[in-house]
Amino acid sequence: MSDMSSPFINRIGSVFVPVQDIEKARDWYCRILNLPVDEAPIHFGHLCPLPMDAPGLILDTMPMWGGKEPSGPPSFQTPAFMLLTDDIEAAYGYMSDQGAERITEIMDGRWFAFRDPDGNLLMACQR
Repeated sequence: MSDMSSPFINRIGSVFVPVQDIEKARDWYCRILNLPVDEAPIHFGHLCPLPMDAPGLILDTMPMWGGKEPSGPPSFQTPAFMLLTDDIEAAYGYMSDQGAERITEIMDGRWFAFRDPDGNLLMACQR
């Protein structure tokens, strides 16, 4: 057993989200999170950090991690993170209006799962 303490900080910096079309994904995420698109620049043609509180989301076509394949990078098949809401019913209706594929109904009055345009499985949860 080592006496060394971990050099890592007890906080997630950002979550990378694999996408195929960086501009389309940026526009969609900015719309659902009510973020200004002009504050979400695309870097190096494949990377878009969204202007939000920590932990952040970084959209990425992931050229090093499968993004060069014709099908693009692999999408999340299990929820990698959840988006918070104060009104789960309103969030459920809003995602329907945005054309998101809803995977579940509202469960336990607290959460539901849906897919983004790239097929990533996401979750919304009442805080």
